[in-house]
Amino acid sequence: MTDPERIRNFCIIAHIDHGKSTLADRLLEATNSLTSRETRAQFLDKMDLERERGITIKAQTVRMNYPASDGITYTINLIDTPGHVDFSYEVSRALHACEGALLVVDASQGIEAQTLANAYLAIEADLEIIPVINKIDLPAADPERVAQEIEEIIGIPADGILEVSAKEGKGVPALLEAIVERIPPPKADRTAPARALIFDSWFDPYVGAAILVRVVDGVLEKGMRIQMMAERSEHDITELDVIDPHPRKVQSLAAGEVGIVIAGIKSLDEVRIGDTVTELSRPAETPLLGFREVKPMVFSGLYPVDAEDYGPLKAALEKLRLNDCSFTYEPETSAALGFGFRCGFLGFLHGEIIQERLEREYNLDLITTSPTVRYRVVLNDGAVIEIESPAALPDVSLIDQVEEPVILATIHVPSDYLGGVLGLCQERRGIQKDLSVHGTRVQVRYELPLNEVVLDFHDRLKSVSRGYGSLDYELVGYRPADLVKLDIFVNGEPVDALSLIVSREKAQARGSDLTRKLKEFIPRQMYEVAIQAAIGARVIARTNVRALRKNVTAKCYGGDITRKRKLLEKQKEGKRRMKRVGSVEIPQQAFLAVLKVGDE
Repeated sequence: MTDPERIRNFCIIAHIDHGKSTLADRLLEATNSLTSRETRAQFLDKMDLERERGITIKAQTVRMNYPASDGITYTINLIDTPGHVDFSYEVSRALHACEGALLVVDASQGIEAQTLANAYLAIEADLEIIPVINKIDLPAADPERVAQEIEEIIGIPADGILEVSAKEGKGVPALLEAIVERIPPPKADRTAPARALIFDSWFDPYVGAAILVRVVDGVLEKGMRIQMMAERSEHDITELDVIDPHPRKVQSLAAGEVGIVIAGIKSLDEVRIGDTVTELSRPAETPLLGFREVKPMVFSGLYPVDAEDYGPLKAALEKLRLNDCSFTYEPETSAALGFGFRCGFLGFLHGEIIQERLEREYNLDLITTSPTVRYRVVLNDGAVIEIESPAALPDVSLIDQVEEPVILATIHVPSDYLGGVLGLCQERRGIQKDLSVHGTRVQVRYELPLNEVVLDFHDRLKSVSRGYGSLDYELVGYRPADLVKLDIFVNGEPVDALSLIVSREKAQARGSDLTRKLKEFIPRQMYEVAIQAAIGARVIARTNVRALRKNVTAKCYGGDITRKRKLLEKQKEGKRRMKRVGSVEIPQQAFLAVLKVGDE
């Protein structure tokens, strides 16, 4: 067992694309944790999806051995975290397994929204923060300005800031020395009853649920009978692993260490992120402080294209929930799409990633409905209900008022693009709270309805700021709003999966955009198909998909005109009868069209 005084646990936090994963690569190289054959860019980004998109989605941990300048070899546990706001829950969990954090800031971009948000999370967790200015090799790098920003905005003295180039490896040896010197060793009592915090888990088809733990007190040993303190389930440890950087079997995990516990857990309900593992024969008196429960902010329906895939979809969601506890799901049915699940996500990108993981990792073909948020509905009798789907909105005669969720958005943008950002926020019904200038960058805070943000706000922000704008947000409450349910009818039949809850002032424009988009995707039939948008019984927008027409008069080479008229009338009557009994199959692209409204 490693002496606790020689252990350092830390994570890397930063805004998206500021170089966390590349810095992790250099640390692995500098500690000789990888052979030259194993070395590859973004080594800790395990998923193909992460490598394709160039973003970190899951926090990853790795153990390194570092011989410091004082002649002592230290065991360093590193956790590489995501940078996007939708995955901030991954960051908050990682912070609970550490004593320190490297706060990485781009030398040309400076402090951005998630830099600030992650710094505050680390301060709340009472971690030792080492600020690191990365990408000093860039032509546009200005480390002096960025150091001043860090001192002014976050309050960390500039003399403690390190400068590195993760791409070229400059400054990495000094960074490793700073980790050893400035991050405190874990407070570990190895004689106390065992307590280990579960901060991640995943499903393995061979061994069941694998749980990633930070041992806080005592020792976990192979063969030990353990208990989950919240779930009260009991298991025998069959295997213990440390990741350095590949899983390696060990006989024990002592206080201060991070590792994988495999205990033959087959039921996925028995593992909960934030639970405490303890020894059954000598249990701890109190569990460790877990994680605050995160509430989904965006909701979407996920339906299998093939109805027979409902069972496999349910099993896949259970396994994915074990690996990502920040999303929720519950069964729901749709007249248009059949049986599926209503899923809750932390944001639009989070929902996209979950759908793509389900399709890739579990070979499912899925249809996603338009994302909505959770509304509060105050009824005439004073009762308050929460709804996550437009279909659940009660009849308008029963409603006193509808309240929508409001977020406080923090936007960092160069002053040159401030006008475009203010215009975008006003267009999305925002209320400006404050504005502050830091050198050439501006921080502006707006209260915005979450419903106006979930679809394309981030893309529009990047567009109006030429890619320099960054966004962070938090839910601040609910406020009353004039909202209506927008129903879509295809061939006179309502399509519940396309219904939306929108602001009344935007309903007309949204209905027109939506019917126009759907016209592009709904295939032509032998009869004319009407696509309508309606509020209650009032149709506010309509477009038609023209009928396919067979030339029934082709065989008439002349003669009496009445012969042609009879054939045309007969065709017209056939089309009328077909329209009454026919049903229009709506392709998946039509449901995706809802997400693309407003792109032009």
